Amino acid sequence: MRARDVMTRRVVSVGPQLGAREVGRLLVDEGISAVPVVDEEEKAIGMVSEGDLIGRHEPDREARRDWWLTLLAEGETLSPDFLASLRTPDRKVREIMATPVISVSEETEVGEIARLLIAHRIKRVPVIRDGRVVGIVSRADLVRAIADESPKPILEGGGLEPTAGIVGAGGRFTRRARQTPR
Repeated sequence: MRARDVMTRRVVSVGPQLGAREVGRLLVDEGISAVPVVDEEEKAIGMVSEGDLIGRHEPDREARRDWWLTLLAEGETLSPDFLASLRTPDRKVREIMATPVISVSEETEVGEIARLLIAHRIKRVPVIRDGRVVGIVSRADLVRAIADESPKPILEGGGLEPTAGIVGAGGRFTRRARQTPR
């Protein structure tokens, strides 16, 4: 199975000049967690995710958690840091996007895509054709592919009774396929 078989073809992308708040609204409206950043020629130059919008610096993350807890606690005042962040100018995507872009072609095997996600500690990769984004493969797409993949019946050793092939951690083994009356 290849990227072209599992990728999401409707891809929302943004330009590097877009403001972070607008990207946040876009992510919420589209029900997605990241978008490719493309240049004027629609070539991928970065990715921006919810994590990039929130920030990845641990002390900042702790401060955000604290103000969210305060916000949820009735009768408490809001954190001065949070109030100050509302008044700061909107950052541009080019300032917060992740680069370089880890991408794949339409012909990339799903096993290689999974390896890239793990190796780079990312959750999705854009699928590129002729330098342009034509799809995106996320962890959810890979899980859907696994869930939709059913064991294929095979005949072993010329036998008449079908078996289902299962690849396990220790190598290939088989089990008898359940026979259903017709």
